[in-house]
Amino acid sequence: MSDEFEPKIVAFFCNWCTYGGADLAGVSRLQYPPNFRAIRLPCTGRMSPKFILEAFRRGADGVWVSGCHPGDCHFIAGNLYARRKFTLLHNMLLNMGLEPGRLHFSWISSAEATKFQDVAIRVIEAVKAAGPNERFVKHRIEVA
Repeated sequence: MSDEFEPKIVAFFCNWCTYGGADLAGVSRLQYPPNFRAIRLPCTGRMSPKFILEAFRRGADGVWVSGCHPGDCHFIAGNLYARRKFTLLHNMLLNMGLEPGRLHFSWISSAEATKFQDVAIRVIEAVKAAGPNERFVKHRIEVA
């Protein structure tokens, strides 16, 4: 067993784009670390900032939100609303002391399996560099 820190990352993915990209990456047998748990949303516009805060409160070391590219949203502008909410929350959390590298946002379509792999690896490396989350934790979650 390795004593190296392995981060726990909660990932909120758009059902129509990023989740499809993750599925395609899996079917294509692309390799990336299994450090995140994907939560499928109908649209990232449905993502509430409370979801991100709750993930950190329950002990997630990082959060990744990913949806459709601008202009390609299944719900017309949901991804733009998500970006707006994400930017405001990200700035607020940085001002509250969240370390940079714990919260990530990306645009990945369902046909971009290699981009999904690249971004997944970058997110995991950034959260691993930030170390364990101890600042906002109320109850540590146990992930099997």
